[in-house]
Amino acid sequence: MLLLPRYVTGRETMIKRSFIGLFQPQLRYDTIGSALPKIKAVRPRKSVQILVEGPMPPAKSLLLKTGDKVKAGQKLQLTAGNGRYTIAPVAGVISAIEPHIGNFGRTYTAITITIDSTIGMDDRFQSESGTPSMAIVRDYLSTIPGLLPSALSMVPSEKEPVIHTLVVLGMDSDLLVNTRQYIVKSETAALKNGIRLLKELTGIEKIIMAVPETLSQDAMATGAQVKTLHSAYPSALPRLIVKEISGKPVPAGKTCEETGFCLISVETVASLAKAFENGAVPQEKLLTVIDKRGQKSMVSALIGTPLKDVFDSLNILINEGDRLINGGPMTGESIYTEFSPILPDMDAVHVQDKDAIPLVENSYCINCGECVRICPVNVPVNLLVRFLEAGKYDEARDEQDLDACVECGLCSYVCTARIPIFQYIRLAKYELARIQAAEAENA
Repeated sequence: MLLLPRYVTGRETMIKRSFIGLFQPQLRYDTIGSALPKIKAVRPRKSVQILVEGPMPPAKSLLLKTGDKVKAGQKLQLTAGNGRYTIAPVAGVISAIEPHIGNFGRTYTAITITIDSTIGMDDRFQSESGTPSMAIVRDYLSTIPGLLPSALSMVPSEKEPVIHTLVVLGMDSDLLVNTRQYIVKSETAALKNGIRLLKELTGIEKIIMAVPETLSQDAMATGAQVKTLHSAYPSALPRLIVKEISGKPVPAGKTCEETGFCLISVETVASLAKAFENGAVPQEKLLTVIDKRGQKSMVSALIGTPLKDVFDSLNILINEGDRLINGGPMTGESIYTEFSPILPDMDAVHVQDKDAIPLVENSYCINCGECVRICPVNVPVNLLVRFLEAGKYDEARDEQDLDACVECGLCSYVCTARIPIFQYIRLAKYELARIQAAEAENA
């Protein structure tokens, strides 16, 4: 029987293996107990920063400018005739509008609002939300906590592929994170109303909630069909959930949505219900904060709150060289400053001490086979990595099953040579998508 770790920081906490090497190593999700942790409410002290996806438009076309007063809950649209918008989580004055670059070159427009509560609340959503509709959801709720899937905003649609199943994600996809599980446990009424609302708005009757076995009873109370997931990582990754439900894998190169499945967070479902019930766009984001010792705290904070305000409230000191991660230890992405804001889909923030960060090396694969043995979808990782290191991304996709990878990170976790395989894979997929988008635009 394999022994499993409670806290994963890197290779130094590698799980124990069978002496005779007949079993794959396993990591297990940390399921939430019956006694719910207390929520720490955090409020931004001076300002918030909210991000609008996409490159910043020319200044002359912007509908917003520095010095503008905004109300809490006000819809902030960047340009006329453009669907990109965000919702102001606080009342205040716009102090900056600037371009922002995220991981892998993702572009955003960052809007900073200096808080001034005397400006008051915006009531436009309340006046228009008396009768729920997908039009109202698209116009106001695309950035609610949990984040509305882009595929859902297109439902109902006569175009192919047609979404036939909504999968409500009630199990956290990475280790150490309990955000979604907490919502399943504590927001039964909101989830029940949200699922009913989704059926009415989309016309989709098949709604399945994927949860760990310990939360099956709570999930049943929402009125959704329930699919219990195995506690072994990475069973809660989206593509593996769809495979578990449908009985067949998502074809390489296809998205879950292209096979008719739309995945949506339980937090999004609960937020939809609260929006129409309260007549206000929800802005409170729940997240799991994991400190340097592996201790977890559940935090509630407004979208856009600087992470530093969260760390200060929990007495977490960030030193030079410490690592901040958006997400869990296996699939999370780097955060480059503690002043970065809380995002609508940020379920966890993980802080690693500079002395506990696992090292990676620019070394050669030694063909030990550990990555091949642990891969949940049987990708020939030892061959794939050679193409990725050489920048031969087309060959990696066409010959070595790059698109079949579910991005669980287990290959990097077990790599004896300490090669950052997972990062190579993400970079390759990003580059291929960028090239494909450029070709489509030119055509």
